[in-house]
Amino acid sequence: MSIFPALKKVWKIFIDIIELYVPILTFSTLFLSFMTQIIARYFFKPLIWPEELSLICFVWVALLGGLYAKRDNSHVAFTMIYDAVKPHTQTWMRIIGNGLLLIAFVAALYPSWGYVTFMSYKRSDALKIPMTLAYFPFIVFLVDIVIRLAIDIARDITSLRRGKDA
Repeated sequence: MSIFPALKKVWKIFIDIIELYVPILTFSTLFLSFMTQIIARYFFKPLIWPEELSLICFVWVALLGGLYAKRDNSHVAFTMIYDAVKPHTQTWMRIIGNGLLLIAFVAALYPSWGYVTFMSYKRSDALKIPMTLAYFPFIVFLVDIVIRLAIDIARDITSLRRGKDA
């Protein structure tokens, strides 16, 4: 009896929570607060907190939802040149492109962590939420995307070594 299938299942559930369920929840919150803001503006007294909540939720949805798009490779890509070259060249293009992105995201990780932790002293104006909470999804995004890029690079290098172009 191996522990790896159980760990794999737990890891998949954890990633689904981050990339799928949290963005669903934050988008639903964004939509409800946006509608609350519209209704309050036209029928009652305008409110400040729904706009602030909508903006924070938008950051969460955009960053964590982008991770799901990376998982499925369903993000928008302009591939005219990429599609015109041979599979071997496509593999090298992916390795170089993902390598450059990996370097950029790894370089951004430490300063981003410093900024997010620095912002713990500041609270949002209306909801009094620590700004660390508002900016933390960027750290999650960076860590997740670095892992995914490293896996993609390793997969492409392995396919080159085996003589297969995936």
